[in-house]
Amino acid sequence: MGILPCQHKIYMQLALEEARLASSEGEVPVGAVIIKDNQVIAKAHNLREQSADPTAHAEILALREASQQLGGWRLSGTQIYVTIEPCPMCAGALVLARIDALIYGAGDKKWGAVESLFNIPNHPKLNHHIDITGGVLATECQALMQQFFAQRRG
Repeated sequence: MGILPCQHKIYMQLALEEARLASSEGEVPVGAVIIKDNQVIAKAHNLREQSADPTAHAEILALREASQQLGGWRLSGTQIYVTIEPCPMCAGALVLARIDALIYGAGDKKWGAVESLFNIPNHPKLNHHIDITGGVLATECQALMQQFFAQRRG
């Protein structure tokens, strides 16, 4: 059963909740939620600072949790909601995990590897491609990032 476009906002709100948690913990506010059969199976937010781990991005942590929940690394039949366009590392991990769809909020002109700088999830030489929907609650997602960095610089 597919996800209807009207449900995108509901799941992106859950990703925004995760991003707000990240912000409250001093982490860059990125949140991710993975859905299978219209059920949340994983959610995470950035934990790079707390874990001293450069790979502790929301997407990677959500992929790890989803893999544990489903008992394997192939996440076919799942969709991931992310507040910000994934970076090259995360976009590659989504392809490797066989995610069916990526729905993201705001684009990322500095690191975005889905549409802004690169198109890793749909590179013609890769063996798996991901359906992409960008711009879901983009204003809210972008505002959260801008507020976070304004406070850090303030």
